[in-house]
Amino acid sequence: MTIRVMLVDDQELLRTGFRMILQSQGDIEIAAEAGDGAQALEKLRHTEVDVILMDVRMPRLDGVQTTRRICLAEDGSPLPNAPHVLILTTFDLDEYAFAALKAGASGFLLKDVPPTELVAAIRAVHGGDAVVAPTTTRRMIDRFAEVLPTPQSAPGSNVLGPLTEREREVFLLVAQGLSNGEIAARLVLSEATVKTHVGRILAKLGLRDRVQAVVLAYEAGLIRAGATD
Repeated sequence: MTIRVMLVDDQELLRTGFRMILQSQGDIEIAAEAGDGAQALEKLRHTEVDVILMDVRMPRLDGVQTTRRICLAEDGSPLPNAPHVLILTTFDLDEYAFAALKAGASGFLLKDVPPTELVAAIRAVHGGDAVVAPTTTRRMIDRFAEVLPTPQSAPGSNVLGPLTEREREVFLLVAQGLSNGEIAARLVLSEATVKTHVGRILAKLGLRDRVQAVVLAYEAGLIRAGATD
């Protein structure tokens, strides 16, 4: 299956470099390019795209606002058929990258990412995975905790309501950044069983991926910035 990619960046030279790398792959095609978020939204109206490489700092409409309009409905719930967004950032632990994850992005990449990692990331998000590990998201939360809103609800209020007791256990371990293998060892389950639980958790809570689960757990007060297991 061909992966249709849109490049969104105000630097034409950078788009050219990414285009040259991606066009050499047999399973990836460049479906569209845009120089800012407003142009990207316009092109998405008549172009089918699977994955978007999105710069964060652009004129007119930045990558965070654009990602939110692409990935989230007006009530803040994820749009089921939205393209997967990979944020491009110059600096690791960029506050804009974290804001984009909250807006529905599936991960972020540094702009100097090696070509093999770029291609692998596109294939990963197209397959439904998140590129940023949950542990990295926790590190980002720790870094920007002082500028993030304090959770208003009591820890766990209503958030875990749809989950079974076992799914709640799995959710909290996912939120702490544990992999499926680590969760399986902790709960004495098979990795296949953990994977099934994670899939059900994401579906019940309306989350796109594990990264969104970490963000939700922080905002609900289920985990605290700087806390360790």
